[in-house]
Amino acid sequence: MIPSFSLTPYLNRFSNFSTVGFWNSIIREAVNQGHSHKALILYRQMKQNGVEPNNFTFPFVAKACSKLSYIRLSQMVHTHVVKSSFQLDVFVQTAVVDMYVKCSQFGVAYTVFEKMTMRDVAAWNSMIVGFAQSGFLDKVLCLFFQMMFSGIRPDTVTVLGLTQVSSHSKNVKLLKAIHSLGIQIGLEADISLANTWIGAYAKCGDLDLAKVVFDRVDLGVRTVVSWNSMIAAYSNFEKFHDAINCYKQMLCDGYRADSSSVVSLLSSCAQPEALLQGTLIHCHGIQLGCDSDISVVNTLVSMYSKSGDIVSARLQFDNMPYRTCVSWTVIISGYAEKGDLDEALRLFHSMEAAGEKPDLVTMLSLISGFGQTGALELGKWIDSYAFSNGLRHNTVVCNALIDMYAKCGSMNDARELFFIMPEKTLVSWTTMISGCALNGEVEEAFDLFNTMLTLGMKPNHITFLAVLQACTHSGILEKGMEYFDMMTNEYFIDPGLDHYSCMVDLFGRKGRIKEALELVQKMPVKPDVGIWSSLLSSCKIHRNVEIGEYISDRLFKLDPLVAVPYVEMASIYASDQRWDDVAAIRKMMKSNKTKKFPGQSIVQVNGNRHVFGVENRGHSEDLFIYEVLDTLILQLKEEACSAQSEINQEHELT
Repeated sequence: MIPSFSLTPYLNRFSNFSTVGFWNSIIREAVNQGHSHKALILYRQMKQNGVEPNNFTFPFVAKACSKLSYIRLSQMVHTHVVKSSFQLDVFVQTAVVDMYVKCSQFGVAYTVFEKMTMRDVAAWNSMIVGFAQSGFLDKVLCLFFQMMFSGIRPDTVTVLGLTQVSSHSKNVKLLKAIHSLGIQIGLEADISLANTWIGAYAKCGDLDLAKVVFDRVDLGVRTVVSWNSMIAAYSNFEKFHDAINCYKQMLCDGYRADSSSVVSLLSSCAQPEALLQGTLIHCHGIQLGCDSDISVVNTLVSMYSKSGDIVSARLQFDNMPYRTCVSWTVIISGYAEKGDLDEALRLFHSMEAAGEKPDLVTMLSLISGFGQTGALELGKWIDSYAFSNGLRHNTVVCNALIDMYAKCGSMNDARELFFIMPEKTLVSWTTMISGCALNGEVEEAFDLFNTMLTLGMKPNHITFLAVLQACTHSGILEKGMEYFDMMTNEYFIDPGLDHYSCMVDLFGRKGRIKEALELVQKMPVKPDVGIWSSLLSSCKIHRNVEIGEYISDRLFKLDPLVAVPYVEMASIYASDQRWDDVAAIRKMMKSNKTKKFPGQSIVQVNGNRHVFGVENRGHSEDLFIYEVLDTLILQLKEEACSAQSEINQEHELT
C-alpha cells in the first residue's frame, strides 16, 4: 500500500489547484526530488479531484513507477493511458515502454513498442538501452539494425547503449565497430562517450585502445571522470604503478581528486606486492577527507584483505560507524579467501544478527571459500542454507555449488544438483565438465561436452579449456588435438595461454618434446613461466637434456628467484650422471639467493583447518599423529614384504 500524503505544502504555494498544469507541476517536482511514492499519491488525488491527466502527466507518473519497479502500479498506469485520448501519443507511448523496460518486463515493453504507429529516436533508445543493460546482445543488435533500416539516425544515447552491451559481452570487435560508428556520425568529441569507451575497452581486455581514446580527448574538455576512467582501466589490469602515475599526472594538470579516484586507486593495489602503495593511498584519502565515504571504506577492507593484511582489513571494518551488505561481504570474503572459515562463518552469523540479509555475492564468497579449502561438511551446510532461503533456484548459486562439490571431490553431490537444475546455462555445463576433469572422470567429461553440443549450446573458450584439461589428466593426445582443432577451426576461438599450456603438456607427456617446443615457439602470445615449467617437467621425465637446458635458460631469465627450474634441471643432470653440472646449478641457485619453500598439506576436520609442512612438528597433536603415521608405514612395509614373499614362493614352485 502507498502511504498517505498531505497536499498542504503544495496548496500553500499554488492558488489554483483545479488545473492539470498545477498537478503536473507538483507531480514532476516529487519525481525529480526522488519521491516516487508521493508522485503516485498526488496522481491518485488528482484523479479523485476530477482532473484528467494529459500527455505531460503520464510520462511523469510512468517515471515514478519505473523508479519503484512496481509492476502492478505500472500496469494500472498503462490501463489509464489506454483509456485516455493520449494512447497514440509518441511521447506517452515511449514513457510506457521505458517504464516496462525498467521494471524488467521486456516482453510487455516490446509488445507496446511494436504497436507504436510512429517511433522517434527516444523510443528506439528506450528499447536498446533497456535490453543492453540486461546483456541481451542479439536483441540489441537486431533493434539497432531495424532502427537504421527505418531511417532513424542514432544519437549519443544509442551509441552509449551499444557500447554498454559490447562491454557486458566483452566483445572488443563489436566495441571497435561501435566506436567507429560514433566517429562517423560526429560523436567523437562527446566527452561522456569518450569516458565510456575508455572503461569499455578496459573491460574488454584492450588496455592499449583505452589509452588511445584517453590520449585523444582534448585537454580542454577532459574532466575528472576522464581521469578516473583511465585510472579504473589500469586498476582492471592490476597495474598499480600505471594507475598511480596517471593519478599524479591528473593532480599536476590541476584536477581535484574525488572518492571515485581513491576507490579506483585502492582497487589497483588489491594485491600483496602493492600493499605499501595501498597504505599510502589510504593516508592520502584521509587527507582528502574521503575516509568517511562508505564506498572508500569498503574498498579499503577489500584492498587490505586481498593484499594479505587481514588485520588491517578487520580494523577498518570494526571502526565503521555503519555497515552495508557490501561491507559485510568484503570482510567475509577476505577471511574465506584466507582459509579462515571459522571467522568467516562467525561474521556471516553476525551479519544476520545485525539484520543485514546476505546477498548473492555473500553466498558466493562462502561457497568459493569452502571449495578452495575442501570443506565438504560446511559446503553441505551452505547448500542447505541456500535451499531454505530460496536461493537454490538461482542458476549462479547452483553453478557455484556444483563447482564447490567438485573441488571437494564429491562428484555424486555435484551430479545430483546438476541434473535437477531446471535451467542449465553454458556455465552450468562447463562447470560440470571441469569438475569431471578435475576428478579424473574424463569419459563423463567428454560425454557431457558432446551432449551439450547436441542440445545446440555453443561452447566458449572456458568450455574448451575444461575438455582440454580432461585430455591432459588422462594423457589422451589425439582427443586434445581434436578439441583444439575444433576450437580454432569450427568455433573460431583464439586459444589463450591456458589452452596452449594443455597442448604443450599433452605433447610433453607423450615424449614429443620437439613438437611441444615448436608449438611454444609458434604461439601468437608470449609464453609464461607456467608453460616453460610444464615443458621442463616433460624434459625431466623423458631425460631430454638438450631441450631442458634451452628451457631452463629461458626460465632463469624470466624469474631467477623461482626455485623450480633449478631443482628440475639438477634432476635432469643427475639422471644423466652429470654431477659437475648438478653442482653448478646448486651454486647458481645459492648465488641468486633462491629459496625452495616446502610444500604444505591442509586437512579439514570438523570444520577446522590443520596445516602440515615438511619437518613441521608444531601441531598440538603431533605426537599422536606421527605415532599413527609410523604405525601405518610399518603396516604398509609388512604388507609389501608379505606380498613379495608370496611372489618368491610362486617363483620357487614354478
